[in-house]
Amino acid sequence: MLRTPALIAISIGALVMTATPAVATPTTTTTTTATTTATAEPPKGVIDAIERDLGISERQAVARMANEARGNQAAPALAKQLGDRYAGAWFEGPESKLVAASVKQSDAAAIKSSGAEARIVTRTLAQLTAVKDGLDKAAPPDTVHSWSVSPADNAVVVQAADQDAALAWAKSAGVDTGAVKFADSADRPKLLYDIRGGDAYYISSSRCSVGFAARRGTQVGFTTAGHCGSNGQSTTGYNRVAQGTFQISSFPGNDYAWVATNADWTAPGVVNGYSAGILPVRGASVTQPGGSVCRSGSTTQWHCGTVQALNSTVNYPQGTVSGLTRTSVCAEPGDSGGAFISGDQAQGMTSGGSGNCSIGGTTYFQPIGEIISVGGLTLVTSDGGGDPDPPTGCQGYQSTHTGSLSSGQNAYQPNGSYYQTTTSGTHAACLDAPDGTDFDLYLQRWNGFSWSTVAQGITPGADETVTYNGSAGYYRYRVHAYSGSGSYTLGFNRP
Repeated sequence: MLRTPALIAISIGALVMTATPAVATPTTTTTTTATTTATAEPPKGVIDAIERDLGISERQAVARMANEARGNQAAPALAKQLGDRYAGAWFEGPESKLVAASVKQSDAAAIKSSGAEARIVTRTLAQLTAVKDGLDKAAPPDTVHSWSVSPADNAVVVQAADQDAALAWAKSAGVDTGAVKFADSADRPKLLYDIRGGDAYYISSSRCSVGFAARRGTQVGFTTAGHCGSNGQSTTGYNRVAQGTFQISSFPGNDYAWVATNADWTAPGVVNGYSAGILPVRGASVTQPGGSVCRSGSTTQWHCGTVQALNSTVNYPQGTVSGLTRTSVCAEPGDSGGAFISGDQAQGMTSGGSGNCSIGGTTYFQPIGEIISVGGLTLVTSDGGGDPDPPTGCQGYQSTHTGSLSSGQNAYQPNGSYYQTTTSGTHAACLDAPDGTDFDLYLQRWNGFSWSTVAQGITPGADETVTYNGSAGYYRYRVHAYSGSGSYTLGFNRP
C-alpha cells in the first residue's frame, strides 16, 4: 500500500438511495436531481437553480434572466448619459426590474426611455464611492465585517457585529457618516478552500491524497483510501487548516473512505493535475482494460499509464483487498487515496502497489463505484463544464423530467416519487441518455406491499422506450445508469 506517515488520498462517488414502501400506500423516501423541463434557452440547469434558490417560479426565473441581460446592457449607457449626476443602478423584484438613480429630477425621462424605473436620490455614485474609499483607508475593528456601496440604499452599507464600534470607526475615518448605513452581521467572513483531487491532507502525522469531492445529502466531503484513516479521525488540509472527519472507512477487504469536511471547504469538482493543470470531473464511466488512466497524488503528482485488469484481489501484508483495478501507473508512499481519472471521468482512489516513479511500477486503485453505493454519495462534478446539457430527444410527452446520474446510480421519477392513474390504459415512456452510456428504464407498479417491475427497456444502448397497458393504480419509473454517467431526459404519458 502507499500509505506512509506522510500521505493519504480521497475520491468521490454518487448514489441516490431509495427505500421500498412497506405499507399499503406507496411512498418514496428519497429524492433525485429531477426537475421539470423548461425552455431550451436559457440553460435548464441555470433556470432550475435560480427557481430553487431564489424561491420564485420558473416563469419568473426565465423573465429574470432576460431582464437582467437587457439591464446589464442598458446600465453602462445610462451611466455615461447621466454623467456626474448618476447614482447607480440595481435590480428589484422577482423578475429583476431595472432601477436607475440620479440626483436630478430632470433625468427621470431619460431613465424611463431606457426601460428602467427612475429614482431620484440625494447622493451620486461618485460621492458614495468617495465615502467607501475613505473607509478603506481606516483599519477596522474585528467586529466590522465588510462595507460596500449600495445604490439601492443610496449609502455605503457597513456589516458589523457591534454597530457602536462600527460608527466610531466610521467617524475616525473622517467620512460623512450620514452616508453610511449599518447592518447587523453575526458571522465574520472567512476564507474558503477547495477540495481538489490529488491534493495532500493530513491525519495527525500521516499524509494522504484527496480522491474526489463527493456529497452525502447536503454534506460535502471527499473520498480517499480506507487505509488512510479510521472512522472518527480528524483531518487537516494541504494548508494544515482544520478540514474534516472520517465518517466512512473500510480496510482490509475494501480500501475506501469518505471524509466529511467543515464549512471552510468547498467542492468545485476538479482534480489537481499539477503539470497538467486543474482538470474537470464530469462523470464516472469505467475505463476498460487497455485504456489510458492518470493519477494525481501529493508525493509524485501527475503520472499516467494504462488499465491492466479490473476486479483484482491484492494480498497486502495488512490484509487482502478485492475488487481493485490494476494499472501500469507509478506511485509512491503519500499518493494513497489520490485521484485516478481517465479523461474527465473519475475512476477511483489510489490503494497500493510496487515499484516507484523512478523505475516504474504497478499501482492498484479502489474503484469509486463501491463507495458511491455503500456510502450513498453523489459525485461532485465540475462547475466549469460539469454535466453536459440534458438530452432533448424525448420531448412531446405529457410529463418531461431531467436528471443526472453517475454509473451505478438510480433515480425515481416523477421527482423522486410516483403518480396515480384512476383508469386503465397505456403507459408510454422515452429515456434519452448521453451517447456512449448504457442507461436502463423500468416501469414499476405498487402491488399493495412493494414496487414490482411491469415493463422495462434494458438494451445495451443509451436510449430506451417502454410501453405498458395497465390498470388503475400507482406507478413510477426507475432510471438506472448501468454504465456511464451524465444527464438524461425522461418523457412519459399516462392514462
